[in-house]
Amino acid sequence: MKKIILTAAAMLAFVFSNAQDMKSSSGGQTAKGKWLIEANTGNAMLGSTSFSLATSDGESEYNIGLDGGYFIADNFALKAGLGYGGESVFDSSIFSYRLGAKYYVESMIPVTLDLTGASIKDASENPMWLGIGAGYAIFLGDNVSIEPGLRYNLSLNEDFTDKGIFQLNIGFALHF
Repeated sequence: MKKIILTAAAMLAFVFSNAQDMKSSSGGQTAKGKWLIEANTGNAMLGSTSFSLATSDGESEYNIGLDGGYFIADNFALKAGLGYGGESVFDSSIFSYRLGAKYYVESMIPVTLDLTGASIKDASENPMWLGIGAGYAIFLGDNVSIEPGLRYNLSLNEDFTDKGIFQLNIGFALHF
C-alpha cells in the first residue's frame, strides 16, 4: 500500500509541475483563474460527494454532494467537495469530504487525484480513500461539460476495509 501512495504522490507532483509549464492559448473553460462546480453520479460508497440512490427490498441508501474547484494554472484545478447521505438499514447519517486536484490533459481528458473521507454517525471506524480517476470532458458550450469517467478508490483505513472500489461516474460541471 505504501508503494501505491508514493506512486500517487509522484503522479500528483508530476502533474503539478507540468501544469505550471502549460500556456493557455484559448482562455477556455480550464484556463487559470476559472472556477468549476461539479455534480457526479456515483455508486453507493461510503465517503461519496456524488448523487446516488439505491433501493432494494425496502432498504434504501442515498447521498447528495457537490465538488468545487479553482484553476490555479491552465488545466490544473484544486478541488474540495462535501456530501451527506444515509441508509435506512442502520438509521445512520454519513458526512463526506474530499480534497484533491484535477488536471485536464489537452484540455479535454480530466485526471483526478484526491483524498476522500467520511464521518459515520455512531461508527467506531470511519473510511478514508485515495482516489485516482480519468475520463473525457464533452464541452456543451462555454460553461457546461459532461465528464464520464472511471475511478479507483484505494482504502487507507484497513481497520474499516481493505478493499478498493472501482466506480463508473458521469460528472456534470459548470465552468465560469
